[in-house]
Amino acid sequence: MKLDIVIPVLNEEKSLSNCVEEVINYCNSYLPTWDFGVVIADNGSTDRTGEIGKCLVQMHPAVSYIRLEQRGRGRALKQVWSKSDADVVSYMDVDLSTDIRVLAAAVKQVAFNDCDICIGSRLLPDSKVRNRSLRRGFISRSYSLMFRLLFLVSFKDAQCGFKVMSKSSLDKVLPHVKDPGWFFDTELLILSEKSQYKICEIPVIWTDDPDSKVNVMKTAWENIKGLFRLRFGGLSVCKTVILDRCSK
Repeated sequence: MKLDIVIPVLNEEKSLSNCVEEVINYCNSYLPTWDFGVVIADNGSTDRTGEIGKCLVQMHPAVSYIRLEQRGRGRALKQVWSKSDADVVSYMDVDLSTDIRVLAAAVKQVAFNDCDICIGSRLLPDSKVRNRSLRRGFISRSYSLMFRLLFLVSFKDAQCGFKVMSKSSLDKVLPHVKDPGWFFDTELLILSEKSQYKICEIPVIWTDDPDSKVNVMKTAWENIKGLFRLRFGGLSVCKTVILDRCSK
């Protein structure tokens, strides 16, 4: 089976090489029977990220590089995933805040049809979160409560930068996901569960990146706007997806 691992990047010249090397070494050791590929999705970097990405392509046959001039993590993931020919697709943050050792278990859950989407969670009892400020933790838990009350979904952590999905289920939902930015993850998961795809959530070891470029308050506000857009008009597509599934 084939696995594509997407690493979205924006000005990550310091982190990119180490991340890619670690992902390749891990997959060779713990997913040896898989035909895996690592896709660097450059989201308009202005530093040496592109140069380093192209060097990594020359060094490793499993690595590919794509550049998008328009920024937005959701935009990058949507473009790469829509063109993937893999059986299972995934993404992880370049800082590897989520301990990569959870990858094999997540891939196997999807591959063996335990679920359609497997997501890492920082909000489960067995999760371990390190170096996170009380402020960021409070915002994360408040956001989780908000989208669960609005949509009555089963999962708790929509925004953890670690997800694994079957390509067949993703293909049905992905065209309907509108957000090009940080809300992309939440929208994808809500539409997937409301379209009757099964999501399983697994605990992760997660270490906060002190150099993270995410503007927490701006992202939180964009997420809230996305929730209300989805709540008041965005769920109608789920009926189309369900009918499409039932007809096949």
